[in-house]
Amino acid sequence: MALTIRSFAGFVLAAGSVVLATVLLAQYWGGLAPCELCLWQRWPWAAAVTIAIVALFAGRAPALPWVAALLAILFAASAALAFYHVGVEQHWFAGPQTCTAGAGSGATTVAELKRQLLGVAPVLCDRIAWSLFGISLAGWNLLASLLMALCCAAVLRRARPPPGDPSPRHGARRGAA
Repeated sequence: MALTIRSFAGFVLAAGSVVLATVLLAQYWGGLAPCELCLWQRWPWAAAVTIAIVALFAGRAPALPWVAALLAILFAASAALAFYHVGVEQHWFAGPQTCTAGAGSGATTVAELKRQLLGVAPVLCDRIAWSLFGISLAGWNLLASLLMALCCAAVLRRARPPPGDPSPRHGARRGAA
């Protein structure tokens, strides 16, 4: 069975939609407030869904290798961001000051003072709010992003023309021997 741009884009669209729907359900139905890094991690998935929709409905079908390469890079970036968040949760890395617990309790910016005065505490990036089998949501995002990056890399490898393929559909010049 031949792999087409439509089947690949449909797979990415379905996977991205499931991931985004899961985190939105956890937030709005489950009451799990996201931290700043959690919100950042949604952007690559939203971009992947957008790319998949464009690839599905493009008037002239885009080249499968280009879409697979773009999505592989996007999911690799998503995995890197998720790894950073896992590292912040595990205290391997320092997280953003806006969402990491600090040693002091005094406000150092106007925004922090305003938050303290209004009694609204930010969701902390270095605290695991929920986990399944000992893996936080950031950890699950890391696994999902790595899996999608590997799938996209496999599609890219499969979609590339074999060495020495003279067919014009793979970009060889006409008349070249």
